[in-house]
Amino acid sequence: MSLLLPLLFLLTAASGTAVVLVRDPARQIFAIAGNGVVLAILFTALQAPDVALSEIAVGAAAVPLLFLVALMAVRAGKVEQASDEGREP
Repeated sequence: MSLLLPLLFLLTAASGTAVVLVRDPARQIFAIAGNGVVLAILFTALQAPDVALSEIAVGAAAVPLLFLVALMAVRAGKVEQASDEGREP
């Protein structure tokens, strides 16, 4: 257990950094979901299963899903706007 926690902390820092450094919004959404999974594993290792379940529900499922829906709506709006102007998106 003494080696597991530092590795999980490093993995958490790496996944958080990946969320910030990824430039493509679609990939960033998947990085956010991955960060939520890593945090849930960390919370489980820290013996906080209730927080881990909440993190899975919210951080790894609900928030990325909402971001994905919003991103698809924005992209659909750009396609619609481009077709109204008579050009390719």
